[in-house]
Amino acid sequence: MEDMKPYLQASELFDFDKEIVKEKAIEITQSSKTNAEKASSIFYWVRNEIRYNMKTYIPFDKTNFMASETLNRKHGFCVSKSVLLSTFARAVDIPARIHLVDLINHKISQKVIDFMETNIMYYHGYSELYLNNKWIKLTPSFDPDTAIKAGFIPMVEFDGENDGVFPKFDNEGNKYGEYVLDRGVHADLPLDEIDIVFEKYYPKYALMKRMLQKRKKKAN
Repeated sequence: MEDMKPYLQASELFDFDKEIVKEKAIEITQSSKTNAEKASSIFYWVRNEIRYNMKTYIPFDKTNFMASETLNRKHGFCVSKSVLLSTFARAVDIPARIHLVDLINHKISQKVIDFMETNIMYYHGYSELYLNNKWIKLTPSFDPDTAIKAGFIPMVEFDGENDGVFPKFDNEGNKYGEYVLDRGVHADLPLDEIDIVFEKYYPKYALMKRMLQKRKKKAN
């Protein structure tokens, strides 16, 4: 039987040991009776209340991934929102982890592709919650405003039993989410691995990191 202890613990990033996170998780789920209802409540809260902001996906800055910081900021990207969702789940005794993949979102704009200089979103992340003796995949990435403005429709929904991730096709039969490489499941985030891949495949990220490192050296 799989050991669930790693998926129920607090950590530097999954920091439900902080009062603000624990109390919010309890508040969101206070009227929920089952784990499935709790999972649904926290999924929709994170999806809807935390605004999507891909520009904060900066692996060399740990604070961008801390559940408490995402909760305070009220915005985040796919991984930080999934960390918050999984942290909320752990806070109410639901085993939770992160699943990392490389994703092509066929609905992203050319502007975003030009910014990334590729159409692949490396290390996209979604939550996995253990419910009714199985792992359920949940993607809380896009809040309603972002989804409607950017055309990320249909939105990801969760019925309490089945996976809620980007579909392969939208309602008109157009390509939507294409998962091109599985990076595995994690009790905590492999930020060093993510940073290496970002430096290799995202030129603007590598340049920004070098500039910030130079500034830090001068300041010291």
